[in-house]
Amino acid sequence: MKYILLMASTKAGVDAYKAWSTKDIQAHFAFLTSLNKELSESGEFVATEGLGMPGEGKVVRAGKNGAPITDGVFPEAKEFLLGYWIVDVESPQRAYEIAARLSAGPGPGGATLSMPIEVRQIMSVRTDEPL
Repeated sequence: MKYILLMASTKAGVDAYKAWSTKDIQAHFAFLTSLNKELSESGEFVATEGLGMPGEGKVVRAGKNGAPITDGVFPEAKEFLLGYWIVDVESPQRAYEIAARLSAGPGPGGATLSMPIEVRQIMSVRTDEPL
């Protein structure tokens, strides 16, 4: 079963992260690298990516003749997607365990962050079957 683990934050959270010390940022990324390695070794890791800062994002809609229309950044959003992990695990409970570990990553001074991680199953559709 594949799950996507979504890390999101508010603008205030993103601003606070930007103020972390270099040492705290390095410790946080060391934690993430170690967890990613552990998941790779167990065969559960599929992918992870961090996303650009929210101010770089655009909302795009199809305009006349399908031409893209961009709507600037999304200031009305209360939360922004920061990154994700895709894991392939045996049960929803295992996905929740991994999400809890991500949530507990170190923040400033090594304090546990307890960051919310949204867990959603990836629904696979076979292309050779009707919907």
